[in-house]
Amino acid sequence: MASKDSQIKVDLQEFLGNSQMFVGLSMDELNTLLTITQEQTYQKGETIFWEGDPATGFFLVISGKVKVFKISPEGKEQILQVFVTHEHFAEVPAFDGQPFPASAAALEKTELLFFPRTAFLELLKNNPSLAVNFLKIFARHLRRFAKVIEDLSLKEVPGRLAAYLLYLSDRTGNVDEVELDLTKGQLAALLGTIPETLSRVFAKLSQEEIIILNGSIVKLLDLQRLKILGGAKE
Repeated sequence: MASKDSQIKVDLQEFLGNSQMFVGLSMDELNTLLTITQEQTYQKGETIFWEGDPATGFFLVISGKVKVFKISPEGKEQILQVFVTHEHFAEVPAFDGQPFPASAAALEKTELLFFPRTAFLELLKNNPSLAVNFLKIFARHLRRFAKVIEDLSLKEVPGRLAAYLLYLSDRTGNVDEVELDLTKGQLAALLGTIPETLSRVFAKLSQEEIIILNGSIVKLLDLQRLKILGGAKE
């Protein structure tokens, strides 16, 4: 019978193999990756790193949710992105060796795999497939971050909410409904507004029969109008 430790190793190996960055790697290559990783657990609200800390590596979410955020001089929190299971974060600062440009904290109990920068860069040198996947993840995150900046600077709150709902729909592959993965306060912070304004926008979109909000589930009644509101490109 396999030991508990070996079963955990197999489970993590399978988990890595299903993550975008590591798709196509052999079992031996996945095993090599596991030798450099460190499992970390954070409780809800616990800080993973602060803006300005040395970027000694990057992270893969095994379970839970992580927010990446900045704090303004006035003390206001702006959530930049939220990462969930199978998503990576902090690759860019880890890759260029610069300090973390923002902070990260667990939104709920969260398990992470940490990839130390120096050891991972050594693996990249000898694995073209891994290097290509890494560049794809870079590009995806940069596009997403550019979209966040565009939404915050050019769109009103209804447009920002529509764009976020479309993002969730695309991420899950469900065009009929999405599940909000944040509390109303967290979502308001992500969209650069306050909970009261967000509630009014949800009510307005419901009245216009574009969506229906039922708890954390949002039914997408009129995807076309939602795309127009969110500025989505066909």
